[in-house]
Formats: sequence, structure tokens, C-alpha cells
Amino acid sequence: MIELNENKISKPHVVVVPYPSQGHINPLLQFAKRLASKGVKATLATTKQTMGSISSLRDVAVEAISDGFDDQGPPKVGSEDVFLNSFKSNGSSSLARIIESYQNTTFPVTCVVYDAFLPWALDVAKDYGLLGAAFFTNAAAVCAIFCCVGNGLIELPLRPVEVGCALPKMPLFKGNDLPTFLRKPESYPAYLAMKLRQFSNVDLADWIFCNSFEDLELEITEGIFEKWPAKLIGPMVPSSYLDGRIEGDIGYGASLWKPLSEKCKEWLQNKPKKSVIYISFGSMVSLTQEQMEEIAWALKQSNYYFLWVVRDSQASKLPKEFLEDVEITQKGMVVTWCNQLEVLAHEATACFVTHCGWNSTLEGLSLGVPMVGVPQWSDQLPDAKFIEEVWGVGVWAKEDDKGVVRKEHLSECLKEVMEGERSEEIRENALKWKELSKKAVSDGGSSDNHVEDFVEHLKCTSFSTKKPNGSLVS
Repeated sequence: MIELNENKISKPHVVVVPYPSQGHINPLLQFAKRLASKGVKATLATTKQTMGSISSLRDVAVEAISDGFDDQGPPKVGSEDVFLNSFKSNGSSSLARIIESYQNTTFPVTCVVYDAFLPWALDVAKDYGLLGAAFFTNAAAVCAIFCCVGNGLIELPLRPVEVGCALPKMPLFKGNDLPTFLRKPESYPAYLAMKLRQFSNVDLADWIFCNSFEDLELEITEGIFEKWPAKLIGPMVPSSYLDGRIEGDIGYGASLWKPLSEKCKEWLQNKPKKSVIYISFGSMVSLTQEQMEEIAWALKQSNYYFLWVVRDSQASKLPKEFLEDVEITQKGMVVTWCNQLEVLAHEATACFVTHCGWNSTLEGLSLGVPMVGVPQWSDQLPDAKFIEEVWGVGVWAKEDDKGVVRKEHLSECLKEVMEGERSEEIRENALKWKELSKKAVSDGGSSDNHVEDFVEHLKCTSFSTKKPNGSLVS
């Protein structure tokens, strides 16, 4: 059983369990590093398939957790239910083994911090009498909308008027800027179910964390915290780009792709300040060939310097003539991957063309880079809305009735951010959010205070850890 003890334990032990994709591993690993910097023993429990992507970490241990596909890799797209059910079964038993392996050591496990996509991890923590903390990797505003749906306050398919009634502080939504899972629930049923399962047992969690910060979203989500009492502890971006309080923290420490940062860095060094457009659509988005061609010709038409990250699986969609033109003019560079944080932080970078995934959005905000949003699905659409309408750090390049952002419109958006009437205002807003991001995680900032409260709670809690059958662990 858990009880408060006036005699603080010296070093609590937290096991952090991310969903096994780049956009989930990075923020949870960063949280583990934050905890370790505050005197907590932190262990990352990740799948065997993703363990190889994690570089040697000075202060965070790494343990393998099974998803049931350890040797052959996860099933193909379209088998999400199979993967999630397998991960629940195999992950629960392997997480239990990790907890038990530490019980007779100097640092028995105190708490499980789990990706909210994996609510079964909380069940395992409670089986052993441990604290459990849910970690949400989306914007607080998006989480609030899903929470309302999960609690029956909003019915599906989602309509803007219902969002306004349930969350009156939210900006006015239109049909096309709502999360696609909720607007068209039949489109991705497995993912929708996973999103809603985040709230299935969250009321049993001792803590709820969200990778955002109060200055960015607190007013927007006001009114939802009674049902979803989250502490905003972000942005979970490596410390060297924000407060600098974690020594040597220059990257997340996990990458499922090999970066070409040196090649990118050398190319950027020769470009004027604030002259380069950086384009990246993350690790999951797959654009159509038509969309890739429109982006390519928009970049040529705009005539700005550009650095475009195109994964190997997407490279064949680029027009041959475009690649030949890039080679001749030297106006751009196309790479398979690079260190995004280094590029965004570079003085040559002026604009970030992004799919508006939450991690990329937070990185753009934290490094003060104006953005052009080209969202594709799910929470990327409301993120793009906030980038343009609420935070004022960029513009949203809208699709036509065929679902494609045309080169003429994208060119206009690039020009607006780079040198248009609103460009100065956008740059000023971007710098403002950069400073507020840094303030949130610095000593005494709102996010740092929430993390400190969590650490103090861990240190003030003593345990008589039990096995699932109710007997105490010796």
C-alpha cells in the first residue's frame, strides 16, 4: 500500500513507457531526462524494435518491453487492432517483469509514467501498488476535445457547435479544422478507439501530464480540468534549446532514422541569415505524388533557398526535372533526414513548412520559427488553426476541393511569411512564444513547478509494494 512518509526517500524510481513511434518516444524520453536531472532514477521501457534507435544515455536506463512482434516487426498498416491487442497482452506481462526485477534492488520502482495511448500500463502499476501517471502527447486543446467525446459531452460525428458548447473558451471551429478522427469517425476506427481509450481509466491515475505549457493553452482549456486534471509540463524539447539546465542535452537521444545533420549544417552555413525555408512532414505522413509535385513547383516558383526532408519511401514522387533544376541552380537541398532541431535553431532558417504534428509545432514555437502549416489528418488540422489564428506564428496553406494544396497558394503562403505584410508581425509573435517556452521550463516557470511538485510527491511517498496476488514483495 502507498502511504505518505515524513522521511523522504533519497531517490524514487520512475519507469517511463512510450508508444513505440518517434513522435511519442521523443517527448517521453525527454521527460525521463527532466526527471533524472531532478534526482529521480528514470528507466525507459520501450519495444525491442525501437531500442536500437536510442543512443547511449547518461542518466536514463533503457529496458526492453514486448509488443509481441519482437523479431518480425509490427504488422502492416490495416492491422492496428492486432498490434494494439498484442501490445496490451505482451506489454503488460513484460512491464510486470521489469517492475519485479527492480524490487530487491537499491531502487525499487516507485511510479509508472505511461503514454496515454497505453492505459493498460496504469493497470499494471496499480496491480503492484505503485503510482501511475498518464502522459498525453497532443496539445491540451486537442486532448480536451477528445476528453469531451470520451466522457459523452460531445457526440460523433463531431460538429463545431458542440465543441463551442462544451468548451466555450475554444476558438470558433469550422468543419474542416476539427480532428479528422472525430469529424469522420468511420475513416480510422482503430486509431479513434485508441484515442478514446486514453480516457478509459485515467480517473485512476495519480497524475496526468500534457506536453504543453500554461501560457500557450491554459485559458483555451479552462473548464475541462475537472474531468481531465492535467498538469502542463512542456514543451518537452531538449534543454540546450530552452533553459540549458540539463548538461549536454542537445538532442532527444532517439531516432528511428539516421540523421544527415553534418551535410545539412554545411549547406546552411553558406546561406544568408533568415533566408532558408525548411520543409519536413515528419516520420509518418505520406503525401500523394500530386501533392509532392505541387510543393516542388511552389518552391521553384518562390525562388527562395530551401532544405526539404524527403524520406526514401517518398523520393520517387519528386519530379525528375525539379531535381535536375535543384542540382543546376543550387537554390535547394533535398535530404532523406536531418536533425530538425539544429536546422530550426540555425540563423539561416527563416520559415518552417510543417505537417503540424504536435512535436514539430512545439519545436517551431520553442525555437521561434515562423511556420506554414500543411496539415494532413487528425490533430494536425486544429494545430494548424492555432498556428495561424491563435498564436499568430504563421499561415495555414489550405487544400482545394480535391484535397491538394496547389503550388500557387503555397507560393503565396511562403511569400506572406517571408516578406509579406504580416511577416514582421509573425516573426515578432514567433519570438514571443520562444521566450515564453523558455520561461515555462526554466527555474520557477509553470511547467518546471509542476515537474518539481511531482518529484517532491515521489520523494515523500513510501511503499510496501505488493504483487498482483496481494502479497508484499520482500
